[in-house]
Amino acid sequence: MNIIEQNEYVHFHGAPTKGKILMVASSPTVSEQTGWPIGFWAAELTHPLQVFQEAGYEVDLVSTEGGQLEMDGYSNPNDESGYSAHDVISLGFMQQDGFNQMLANTKKLTEVSSEQYDAIFLVGGQGPMYTFRGNADLEKLFASFYESGKPSAAVCHSTTLLLEAKTSSGELLVKGKTWTGFADAEEQFADDAVGMQIQPYRIETEARKLENTTFKVAAPFSSYAIADGNLITGQQQNSGAATAKMVVQQLNR
Repeated sequence: MNIIEQNEYVHFHGAPTKGKILMVASSPTVSEQTGWPIGFWAAELTHPLQVFQEAGYEVDLVSTEGGQLEMDGYSNPNDESGYSAHDVISLGFMQQDGFNQMLANTKKLTEVSSEQYDAIFLVGGQGPMYTFRGNADLEKLFASFYESGKPSAAVCHSTTLLLEAKTSSGELLVKGKTWTGFADAEEQFADDAVGMQIQPYRIETEARKLENTTFKVAAPFSSYAIADGNLITGQQQNSGAATAKMVVQQLNR
């Protein structure tokens, strides 16, 4: 993007933006395991969004089906469980009309193309376990960013897409790559906390069945992200900002 084009975009605090980043979240669905209404995890949208905006990038949010998005209950800072009450970043965004409008009316991911953006970031949550894995449209979109050499990022349960996503040559996108995602130990912690199996499968377990790829995890719920070329992955909700910063570092090169 040249300087003239950069100046055509106005950033939210008045400075010219450096470019545009596409964020993709799950549309609302219902867990077949728990019966809970599920969607995206708040911090995995808001923490990266803050990083991108402060670095001078414009962000568009799309979803698997379009329309209104809903955050996972436990990720809402106002949820009676208090599980995410510490998440003041999400709480701050929730006070902004612009953020709430962003959630209220998303485009469907098939309405955009990689040519419009400089990077892609997949938002995690419980929804992606049902709406991302095996989603041919999302696999194609993500691969188009990746094969164009653009930063292609996924965090937490959104990394389920990488269990099956293939490049245009038909090979697994993660072939020869080192990457991360929600760990089995973290799944066990969550299951123990609610007294039931929350997810239909575990990403780490499935990833370790794949050949010619390396799946790594750090200590449970620590901030951990990996950049292997332009594939960037984060372990869970505490890794969103670190993952986003790696995206920005690559863009700023």
